[in-house]
Amino acid sequence: MKRRQFIVTVGASAITTGLGGCATPDPKMPGRRPNILFIIVDQHRADCIGAYGNREVRTPHLDALAAEGVRYANSFCAYPVCTPSRYSLFSGLYVHEHGGSSNRSTLRADIDTFPRILRDAGYNTAAVGKMHFTPTYLDIGFQQMFLAEQDGEGRWDDDYHRELMQRGLIDINDLEDQRREYRARAREEYWETFGALPTNLPADMHSTEWIGRKSIEILEEWGGDDANLLVTSFVKPHHPFDAVLADADKYDPAALSLLPGWTSECFAHDLAYNHGYLPNKDLTEERLRRVMAYYYATIEQIDRQVGEMIAVLKRKGLYENTMIVYLSDHGEYMGHHHMLLKGNYMYDALARVPLIIRYPRGAHGGEVRDGLVSLIDLAPTVLRQADCVPGAQMHGINLVSETKGRDTIFAASGRGQTMVRTRAHKLMMSETPKKTLLYDLERDPNELNDVYGEAEYAPVLESLKRQVSQWGGELTFREAHLDLDAPKISGANVPPGDLSHRQAAIDYYEKAWDAERFQRASLGAFHSRGNAPG
Repeated sequence: MKRRQFIVTVGASAITTGLGGCATPDPKMPGRRPNILFIIVDQHRADCIGAYGNREVRTPHLDALAAEGVRYANSFCAYPVCTPSRYSLFSGLYVHEHGGSSNRSTLRADIDTFPRILRDAGYNTAAVGKMHFTPTYLDIGFQQMFLAEQDGEGRWDDDYHRELMQRGLIDINDLEDQRREYRARAREEYWETFGALPTNLPADMHSTEWIGRKSIEILEEWGGDDANLLVTSFVKPHHPFDAVLADADKYDPAALSLLPGWTSECFAHDLAYNHGYLPNKDLTEERLRRVMAYYYATIEQIDRQVGEMIAVLKRKGLYENTMIVYLSDHGEYMGHHHMLLKGNYMYDALARVPLIIRYPRGAHGGEVRDGLVSLIDLAPTVLRQADCVPGAQMHGINLVSETKGRDTIFAASGRGQTMVRTRAHKLMMSETPKKTLLYDLERDPNELNDVYGEAEYAPVLESLKRQVSQWGGELTFREAHLDLDAPKISGANVPPGDLSHRQAAIDYYEKAWDAERFQRASLGAFHSRGNAPG
């Protein structure tokens, strides 16, 4: 199965340079091009939404969106790490093609993205929240960016942390979970709860509230005759699980049902592969239940923000002509195989992601499509909705017209692993055969029984290996492309390119950390322990 390259010939009114482009809009038909609201969340396991069958997490607005749109039951990320996955969904390319294979990498300027194609076609393009780019305000097609970053150097640059500084605040839970130098001094309570602690911030300055508020400010500026793109990217429900306490208290840990795939102990092959950012072997059912309560609370908080954004669109009369996309960049183990977070094998709990699309004017409303789809399919799908031609390099499918989805899904990870998945089987290849796993998904949907090496599955194994070889992305893990001088957007909120502002931010958070450390009795004891962020 060869990779497909879509090369489309368009009329004289369209851009025909070989790159992506959009037809010239008809001035007699203002507003005919749809607005696009693209909502990304981070580390949201697919079965942790009511519309996906979870009856305990409260997601009424997402459930309503799914009822009016299309719910894709089997959607998969291309790479279960934040930045690589985002570059893939913006570019419609696999990671071995775009080269951004780590959380500190740069998407090359010569690669088409759907925000850039839309901007060049006259769309107003804006991004709010967590982008996780290097440089922080990397230009991939957004005219405006109002950022709330988490890991990496972006937190010293972004709008959110500058506002925290202005208000004399510090996101201590996030800092101790995400920054190596602070994690080495983390509270004992952090380790005991696996990061499931109430936020120390006022509710209105929790990252979810801040991102939602900034997004609504942009939506309020949308006009009926304009074509607009807003990408809203929430930090949560990514760890730490620092929910607002009022939300967390709504969930009784003891009453929650453990998610499919939970095992009482870790598998030896999982521990050998990676013992965990938080030590998976120390995860207990009691700890997991507490984490689930806080995880669900952060999802419910996001759901409220989604509802408020949709309410603005309806009040302004823009809802019918707006395409709304909800997805996660990757999943979360949340107890699967006795693990939390990510960084191990690409089991479905991690690789499968929620994907809900409400197409303009409610087209295809209420459908559930169970075919296999990839996040690389979103770039061409969005562009086709805007009467645009996808970039020649983009080889995702148009999810509107190709309703049956894909026969095969491919993905990779930075730990030397390649995944190929069909409806019936999944192969996860590693650099050494002893780390390679094969699962019969029809008999074993929770991936508990590795059948690699069993004679019965030899033909399946050879077929999947052959498909990976034809795909061309197997185990091709080169050094991530990094260009600290890559073009950035311009704007009054973009910090100076010489990074002279960073030391003041670093100094502020160090002093604020010390103040919290010694003045807040709830922080408990500090000590050296644990793994570095990764």
